[in-house]
Amino acid sequence: MLVQRGPEQYEFFAGSLRDLVPGDHVLARVGRVLDLSWLRAEVADLYSPDNGRPGIDPEAALRFMLAGFLLGIVHDRRLMREAAVNVAIRWFAGYGLTEGLPDHSSLTRIRQRWGELRFRRVFERTVQACLAAKVAKGEVVHVDASLIRADVSWEALAKRWVDKVGEENPVDEAERDSKKTGKYKKVCTTDPDASMATSGRRRRLEPSYKQHTSVDDEAGVVLDVHVTTGEDNEGAELVPALDRVEALTGAKVATATADAGYAYAKVYGQLERRGTQAVIPPKA
Repeated sequence: MLVQRGPEQYEFFAGSLRDLVPGDHVLARVGRVLDLSWLRAEVADLYSPDNGRPGIDPEAALRFMLAGFLLGIVHDRRLMREAAVNVAIRWFAGYGLTEGLPDHSSLTRIRQRWGELRFRRVFERTVQACLAAKVAKGEVVHVDASLIRADVSWEALAKRWVDKVGEENPVDEAERDSKKTGKYKKVCTTDPDASMATSGRRRRLEPSYKQHTSVDDEAGVVLDVHVTTGEDNEGAELVPALDRVEALTGAKVATATADAGYAYAKVYGQLERRGTQAVIPPKA
């Protein structure tokens, strides 16, 4: 018999939202092992105990951010729009099926309130949990840097004269007009921390940041993340990254791997002096 469902057939759901989330869903898999019961005490000093509007539960806020990361949803506005119809995100963050969700701007304000150092402590607490679970050791570490294009438009770029030329150091007009002298530098007026950089000789310079990431060999656990301006050389960030990893894990980094972008005599020498084996191919 041919059956047609009407456009307005509603069902009353009285069970748990967890029953609607497949067991192999990434949020379900993370939810089985994620423990954020300590987070409230970690950020309690940032909130007034008896004044102001009720805030978002810190654990729920962090779970929303984590869900966006795990599902590849970068922007908060889109994340909360997806959460409105995505049962898995609602369950993961602890919200009911018909419960009102926070405004996307609340996540931005929470990031600003907690600050970089507080998020760093949250990250370190997560790494320590991985160490305790024996899924990370900190003995063999892979290091790499990724250039991240800043979210700005080309209209936000401006040229500035970096070196002030005095009367005693006149500059030839041809040199003044040349972009190859290094005296002209493009800066972003809306995001001045993003510097001009490129990942290849045949690609144009763009306002960018550089993310330096250290990953454990055992199961791919990220042990350290450090963000710099895009023009910073990754070779100078390798040893400081290993120092941070050792301080966090309490283990000696025996072997460090990296690509040819780190192949400098200075880097090889630093690793040799600290007793770390370098697996870094030489430059062409």
